[in-house]
Amino acid sequence: MALTLTVSDEVRALAPGFSHAAVEARGLVGGPSTEGSSALLDDAARRLSARLDGRAPHEDPHMAAWRETYTAFGSKPSRTRNSAEALARRALTGAGLPRVNLLVDLYNAISVAHLIPVGGEDLDLIEGGMRLVRASGEEDFVTVAGGEETVEHPDAGEVVWCDEAGVTCRRWNWRQGPRTRLTEQTASGIFLLESLAPMPVAEVEAAAAELAELLEKFSPGAEVTVRPPTTWTASPASVSATRGSQLLVGNRVRGRFSSIV
Repeated sequence: MALTLTVSDEVRALAPGFSHAAVEARGLVGGPSTEGSSALLDDAARRLSARLDGRAPHEDPHMAAWRETYTAFGSKPSRTRNSAEALARRALTGAGLPRVNLLVDLYNAISVAHLIPVGGEDLDLIEGGMRLVRASGEEDFVTVAGGEETVEHPDAGEVVWCDEAGVTCRRWNWRQGPRTRLTEQTASGIFLLESLAPMPVAEVEAAAAELAELLEKFSPGAEVTVRPPTTWTASPASVSATRGSQLLVGNRVRGRFSSIV
């Protein structure tokens, strides 16, 4: 059964035109970073450099839109950057991109190459569906500080992803919690690619398709479902909740995305 993803009315009002695509994969082969995933990260850094053509990441129109949105919900985008901008800054330094593990390397490469926030969650560790909401400030966010597990709480009004057990990612796509992150043992994952105007929907689709191809390449036999971008507007009535037929081509399923709105 496909994971349900929901975007609240408050988030739609904050960022009309917000879009996300999702790639759901089962039968993944996790593990540590490899020479192949490392090469992908290096290539992504080269693609990023060509894309920016001498500009700083925050000068890209898409990153500028994310900065405006972060400011709108009370965050300081120069201190808590969206995940794509943070990775892009690292990619352009001498240190380069971190090698985390195979699955994280794959989605980080897509994030940097396309300059789009991408997150990955372990489907087997998510409780219930996932919701993008504005926090009350009372939700639990389990993280690690000083080597010890600790519980934080988001700021009131902060945009967070959460499941039934608590917050999975703070400040929209800034910091993921360890509870649902992808590890070397992950076998099933959901990958979210998030965009704001002016990024064309076609580029979100291209990024999702490229990620799906990488997952299939590094996990032969995995079943990979590409959910096309869903664009959310401020008016709930303008968003359709549809479930369409799915087509299995090889091991990849293409079909409509079903949402509760």
